[in-house]
Amino acid sequence: MRIAFPLVPTARAVWLAALAAPVALLVALIAPQAWLVAPIAGAALIVAVLADGALAGKLVEWRFHAPADVEVGEPFTVSVLAEIAGGAPGSVAASLLCDPRLALGGRLDITLDADRMHWHGETEVAANRRGTGEFDRIWLNWQGPLGLGARQISQSVTSVVRIWPDLAPIRSKTLEAYLRDSEIGMIARRQRGEGTQFEALAEYDAGMDRRRIDWKASARHTKLLARENESERNNQIVFAFDCGKAMCEPLEGVPRIDRAVTAGLTAAYVALKGGDRSMLFGFARRPEVITPFIAEARAFPKLQEAAATLDYQAEEPNFTLGLATLSAQLRRRSLIVLFSEFTDPTSAEMMIESIARLVEKHIVLFVTFEDAELEALQSTEPDSLAAIAGAVTAESLAQQRQLVHERLRRMGVDIIEAPHDKVGFAVIDRYLRIRRSEAIAG
Repeated sequence: MRIAFPLVPTARAVWLAALAAPVALLVALIAPQAWLVAPIAGAALIVAVLADGALAGKLVEWRFHAPADVEVGEPFTVSVLAEIAGGAPGSVAASLLCDPRLALGGRLDITLDADRMHWHGETEVAANRRGTGEFDRIWLNWQGPLGLGARQISQSVTSVVRIWPDLAPIRSKTLEAYLRDSEIGMIARRQRGEGTQFEALAEYDAGMDRRRIDWKASARHTKLLARENESERNNQIVFAFDCGKAMCEPLEGVPRIDRAVTAGLTAAYVALKGGDRSMLFGFARRPEVITPFIAEARAFPKLQEAAATLDYQAEEPNFTLGLATLSAQLRRRSLIVLFSEFTDPTSAEMMIESIARLVEKHIVLFVTFEDAELEALQSTEPDSLAAIAGAVTAESLAQQRQLVHERLRRMGVDIIEAPHDKVGFAVIDRYLRIRRSEAIAG
């Protein structure tokens, strides 16, 4: 449905009318016989508004464009094009009503620039949450050359934008170089010299592990020979995501869960390139997403699609149910990379108990983000009672975090705590270290 307002006053016209009121009152007090000046001035302003609006021209056509697919946190461009004929518009502006996950406040304002009869404007925004967002309505306003009158239309739009997890790190030159230089390489290669699976015999060199010497083969060939083993492949790597309340809190404008999904998918991509199998698991009050193990890099989009369905839950996670469900899905020893956050000792206690049961059979890597706000509160100069109270609270929370981390380490859990832009590569480094140690297959 189209709602049109052919002529409307601008803010400038409204301000002129407001300023004219005290002037008219002053005239009435000083020279009552000149009272006709006020209505004449008002009528003149109305005529000027109507004439200026008429000179604004007629909207012939308008177009709106937004991409169908974007990634959370990554900038994308929204553009509006308008064709106006039969006038001399002074300015053209557009306002868009949209889903709040596409733009904070659910509104975008765009100023259009002139190119003969065509007016074009665009703005760059970044989606702040995954899911499906819609642009619902557009308002176009074009003013006359005096800026007193304007024409305006309001029309519904049908534009759906799918917001996917951020995969920018996977496309980055940094990861490409990392894969090329690491033990994995751009194509999964056979790795000799480590592992438990026999590959070949090679002449023993100084510096090799003496335990790799094959004494029987050395006796037959009358020279020292060492066993070269192939690195274990086909390991099971689970990327588990806590989708509860704390993980939905923003971290530099993007929810922690989205930061975690980006880091997890980046590490999963590297694992698939290395010949290992990857799986995604998400939970809050109950399990939300469980994928089968993916064994090939070309099937990576399945993990991406599954990650896109991880929802935001404004509730505390049930670690007991979630991690017990995950454990029941695993038939062999696996590396479990758990992205989580905790805000109070009670939830932390439940988390520790649940992780303790996982550690009995699996390797657990606990990943959390450094809290920049917490560190800022700790380092704030205590120049007021509020600052002192904030610093004390921050120090208490930091001590609780350290206590929980220490308990997890004593249980044998490996821990990563890093800034959000470094977590992905920190997880990859730790995964490769664990992989080289053959601890997963053990």
